[in-house]
Amino acid sequence: MKSINTPISLVAIESLSVLGNGEDEVWSTYKSQEHTLKKRSFNGSESFVAPLAENYRKSIEELRESDSKYKRLDDTVLFALYVCRKAVQAASWEGEKAVGINMGSSRGATGIFETRHKEFVTSGKTSPTTSPLTTLGNISSWIAHDLGSSGPDISHSITCSTALHALLNGIAWLRSGMADRFLVGGSEAPLTPFTLAQMKALKIYSEGAGPYPCRALDLEKTSNSMVLGEGAAAACLRLGVYPESLAIIEGVGYATEVLEHSVSLSTDATCFQKSMKMALGNLSVSDVDAIVMHAPGTLQGDMSEYKAVEKVFGDSIPLLTSNKWQTGHTFGASGMLSMELAALMLRHQVFIPVPYSGEVPKAKKLGRILVNAVGFGGNAVSILLRHP
Repeated sequence: MKSINTPISLVAIESLSVLGNGEDEVWSTYKSQEHTLKKRSFNGSESFVAPLAENYRKSIEELRESDSKYKRLDDTVLFALYVCRKAVQAASWEGEKAVGINMGSSRGATGIFETRHKEFVTSGKTSPTTSPLTTLGNISSWIAHDLGSSGPDISHSITCSTALHALLNGIAWLRSGMADRFLVGGSEAPLTPFTLAQMKALKIYSEGAGPYPCRALDLEKTSNSMVLGEGAAAACLRLGVYPESLAIIEGVGYATEVLEHSVSLSTDATCFQKSMKMALGNLSVSDVDAIVMHAPGTLQGDMSEYKAVEKVFGDSIPLLTSNKWQTGHTFGASGMLSMELAALMLRHQVFIPVPYSGEVPKAKKLGRILVNAVGFGGNAVSILLRHP
């Protein structure tokens, strides 16, 4: 798939993260240019992470207690239920039964899996609910249950590009005529001791020095600075253009690299080169006004993506930004959070830079914004959004 002949509309997008919830709060946090990362203790040592604010953590617990069937669900599922309810409400889809759902997660029920595995190591036994609660497919199944949807429901993991792969799937279903409305996104609750230990073992985690613990897209940094975040984001898609359209999905691209290492990209991210070119289709590179980059805050990840941008855009490099210095890396949810930032910049016609670039948020004509995401193994996705 290159450029999309029949426009796909983004008619609603909702998120839950360290940024807050709802357009006004999220946009206000972006404009503040202040990082929202917090120090938390894991196994006796403190690390920066991007957790939900306490009032939203309370909302998740209220959701958990609202239904006896929800009490044992992992935070990953509850985050997804929360944002999907909000997205469906924003799109005025309440009561629609034929809504397709594709909500993914890089790691799934991380907290429950770690807890139940620890119990197994200690006792040699586990609860009969362990398997259904940790099966990745239960995310979209619970969303369908919660919304009363009878449409297709799909869960998947394509590491950190999961949410944008969900969007690709939603577009394919819409264009096939097999669905009229699709709800897509990603959810992640990775703030657990074992997950944090895994990232530190890769030697990519931030040591927290300086005013910005995560320096995503700082191409002059001398050390890795990735920070973990939790949250979810969901978008409502429809075929066509509507008065309520927030943005038009004008092009999509995807590519996978040949694996040379389980976690690395090639030095010039050939997967991103291919995905960005595919998303652009027949458009000129000068037609793109900004790129929300994946840029996780690692030395190699940030630089290889930038080199891919150089290869594709040459002398016409657009404005570049990333949100991970504020949101942390939310793994499977990260691509949709990036798309939300792009949609907000299109809506408000203000570009939000990374603060250590020296730029300040500024008004600029923004017609098209490209959004990138990639996961372990070089699974890249690029989405081109156009102002409606």
